[in-house]
Amino acid sequence: MNTQDMSITYLILNASWVVQVVMLILVVGSIASWATIFKKSSLLKDARKLNGEFEEDFWSGASLNDLYTAAVQNARTSGPLERMFANGMREFHKLRERQIHNANTLLDGSRRAMMASFNREMDALENGLSFLGTVGSISPYVGLFGTVWGIMHAFTGFASMEQISLATVAPGIAEALVATAMGLFTAIPAVIAYNRFSREVDRTAIRMETFGDEFTNILQRNLGATQSASGH
Repeated sequence: MNTQDMSITYLILNASWVVQVVMLILVVGSIASWATIFKKSSLLKDARKLNGEFEEDFWSGASLNDLYTAAVQNARTSGPLERMFANGMREFHKLRERQIHNANTLLDGSRRAMMASFNREMDALENGLSFLGTVGSISPYVGLFGTVWGIMHAFTGFASMEQISLATVAPGIAEALVATAMGLFTAIPAVIAYNRFSREVDRTAIRMETFGDEFTNILQRNLGATQSASGH
């Protein structure tokens, strides 16, 4: 057997059909996971950038009404934090238009609107993470199944041979081990990306929750100042 006979291409093409199906599943899983990784990486990068820009504008001293007007105008290009703020302000204004002046009612309505927006944003940011987690967790086992099947298939063929040498055993075993290698090749990037993206999503969630609390406190202070002024 020459060196070319032990190439990866040769081993894949001459593996049993079950092992080839396993390899195909792993290749498809790898391509899909890398596509998810690139898409999720871009999404989280944009969300982090847009959230940072909005926080700078928010704490720059601009009025809430000006920020709300800008958020409505930038609805298609705004980030998660700005959309959550816009939903909270929109609900606040709707309640004020209905002649509701009770501070608790106004704050609760704004808080619920922001929480609903927060949940939608988190669903969008977490989309795809479960797929990466699944690929990362099951790919090694899928590859191991292909290896076990390949070894069983190889030993079945050895039974009919009178003399068995390393040259006859090596190709069958190597074909089977390729499935394990492909399983690890598919799983490792998915696991790394899943852990990284999960931490990023958690940090974004904490950032948005903190902003929601701070924004609610600002609304509460503004309402208190308005009611005090009207009382005098």
